[in-house]
Amino acid sequence: MMKKIVALTAFFAALTLILPAQEDIRFGFQLSPTFSWMNTSSSRINPSGTNLGLKMGMIGEFYFRENYAFVSGIGFGFNHGGTLQHEVGGRYWTKTELPTDTLGDQGRGIKLKYGIQYVEIPLALKMRTREFGYLRYFLQPAITLGFKTQAQGKVIGEPKVDSEEKFNIRREVNALNLSWGLDGGIEYTLSESTSLVAGLGIQVGFTDVTDDNGTPFDARRGWPDRNPREDSKGKVNAFILRLGIIF
Repeated sequence: MMKKIVALTAFFAALTLILPAQEDIRFGFQLSPTFSWMNTSSSRINPSGTNLGLKMGMIGEFYFRENYAFVSGIGFGFNHGGTLQHEVGGRYWTKTELPTDTLGDQGRGIKLKYGIQYVEIPLALKMRTREFGYLRYFLQPAITLGFKTQAQGKVIGEPKVDSEEKFNIRREVNALNLSWGLDGGIEYTLSESTSLVAGLGIQVGFTDVTDDNGTPFDARRGWPDRNPREDSKGKVNAFILRLGIIF
């Protein structure tokens, strides 16, 4: 992990030296706490907990007018996800190496907790006000592309599994996560070229992040061969406390 962060920092440091100095291009860092949760298209799979996570990385603002800019960059999203409670028992996380005595029927009410790490590339439009004293206010709609790098999970409510044990669930999570979002906040001017940024944002997923390889148990169909595979659409959403500095 540290190697990735160092490589990311070195890349953008080199980029700022290569690009010519221009007043309409600004670069910065963000370190933003997140509160994420998951929901699904199925009434039998319900949200049951949030994750405290973090976004960190580099951002670039490319101004085409004084107060309007295209924004992009690259960074990491840590511990995105949440907990989903399955109201119907079945076989879930079938691609994960769970203890062998849990590979059969998992009981009703079982909770599966997702913790996913992404490499993220935002694509946004920043609209800000003129300066009032040392402050500017901004609004920033965005689309974010997330590429899964790691995923860990916990099984909660299964007597045969320690609820604190973490499992590698990379194969249970789809590789790409797309989301739209909206941020709003303030820029506080420290100097002619440096500003602190603080704000709030929401990020709403619109692609299915779960692999849907499980099989819920319907007693009317018989167990297990006549049960259809799960086909719910699981999405990750987040509230974000935006914190950063722009040069």
